Amino acid sequence: MTAVPDSAVHAPEAILLGFARALRAAGVPVTTDRERTFLDAVAAVGLSDERGVYVAGRATLCAAPDDLERFDQVYAAWFGGEIATWRSPNRPRRPRAQAGLEEGGDGASGDGDDEALTASTSRVEVLRHRDIATLTQREKRDLAALFAGIPVRQPMRASPRRRSAPRGRIDAHATLRDQLRRMGEPGRLRWRRRTRRPRRVVLLIDISGSMNPYADSLLRLAHRLVHGLARVDVFTLGTRLTQVTRALATRDPDRALIAAGEVVPDWSGGTRLGDNLAVFLDRWGRRGLARGAIVVVFSDGWERDAPGTLGEQMRRLRALAHRVIWVNPHRGKAGYAPVQAGMAAALPHVDDFLAGHSLATFTRLTEVIAHA
Repeated sequence: MTAVPDSAVHAPEAILLGFARALRAAGVPVTTDRERTFLDAVAAVGLSDERGVYVAGRATLCAAPDDLERFDQVYAAWFGGEIATWRSPNRPRRPRAQAGLEEGGDGASGDGDDEALTASTSRVEVLRHRDIATLTQREKRDLAALFAGIPVRQPMRASPRRRSAPRGRIDAHATLRDQLRRMGEPGRLRWRRRTRRPRRVVLLIDISGSMNPYADSLLRLAHRLVHGLARVDVFTLGTRLTQVTRALATRDPDRALIAAGEVVPDWSGGTRLGDNLAVFLDRWGRRGLARGAIVVVFSDGWERDAPGTLGEQMRRLRALAHRVIWVNPHRGKAGYAPVQAGMAAALPHVDDFLAGHSLATFTRLTEVIAHA
């Protein structure tokens, strides 16, 4: 297989290049040269050798030991394989995306390869845009494997501290000290500029009965952000406020969700958004958790108590936070209007009002967080 331009890439190579670029979006420094080397390595082992494709990818696309775990996550999400079994030469397992590939003597791709890979890509793309509430249990399991591939990028903020830099503002003190060391002889100017630090992200997830179809996926998204960003805190909102950041710190997403379920006592109950926000602001917000942070509220806006309380707490939250984002699973559906009393009370204090019913909308949310 020789390197070809993207415009001439056939379906199997398009799938492999798409995986390499998803890996780059996930934070692995994949260069164009590594992409081409990956294609050549796969051509050498053959598409029919699923373990060979996996090993070829790790060998050509990963630049450091820290990249290997992220590679496995994205590979499992992209191809639907079980990576743990491929590490053992005695138990190779065929990835779902390659289930239709037939073994060939020279490893060349044929019409069956093209059709299988194209069908897999189409199915994944359709699944990314489906409303999570309409998925079957099998489709939800398939969707769960795709969360590791959601690209995340750390939002940053300017720090009040400054450090030496090749450009910026003149550092008069450092320049003067240099001149004194040279006994007054003039020399080059010294410069300094502000450093940048990660901005905190706070997730408030409504797990009441009306949000039950989306709760599992929202916690999987929270798990992706906890492990993809620095300084992320997660709370659930129901009849009470519960912090689940520590439970989601478990690396495996399924185990993390089980741990969160053991911590949260009010799954699928009522909603007291206003009171929960008041508890959050009084206990955590004013002490620094919300101050200057990006706060994301996941809720459909159904409020059991008086909506005025929710409006007042949202006003307090907006005064503390850098940016307030409200994610509503009904926002992207035809005919929806934010007429619920709670939603109407909250909207004047929201910077971004986003949809949150599919994997594609979750990807859009991570982009908004990165640029906030």
